[in-house]
Amino acid sequence: MPGSYGAPVTDGRCSLAAHGARAHHYAMPLRALRGATTVAADEAPLLLDATQELLRTLLERNALQSSQVISAFFTCTSDLVSAYPAQGARDLGWTQVPLLCAAELPVRGALARCVRVLLHVDVPADAPPPRHAYLRGAVSLRGDLEDGTG
Repeated sequence: MPGSYGAPVTDGRCSLAAHGARAHHYAMPLRALRGATTVAADEAPLLLDATQELLRTLLERNALQSSQVISAFFTCTSDLVSAYPAQGARDLGWTQVPLLCAAELPVRGALARCVRVLLHVDVPADAPPPRHAYLRGAVSLRGDLEDGTG
């Protein structure tokens, strides 16, 4: 069936399957940006503010506009239940960006009150390498990145 996963598309639509190995040569390739932050307490305003700070930092460090964000996937540790981090993105005006929230795996000894995000973004083919953002207590998650910026 044309257009189904793995089948070539013959009606002029763009398909990664149809382009095969050449898919990464698009003028605006897909990039993934990672980030995390912590919240002082499980209070909605604190969680939303921390989420917005994280998103603004990721966009700023990568010279991006919100219109370049394709999607955002958030996770929170189980001790954060006062608000969805996606609401912070909506409050920034990300009304056309698909957003998803999920619970972080409850691993013993994990960083408490942590919000993580994976952003998929469109960037020019010649864009510099991505700069991730680990803020506040989340800097400890990526000691391999200088000052958490990647």
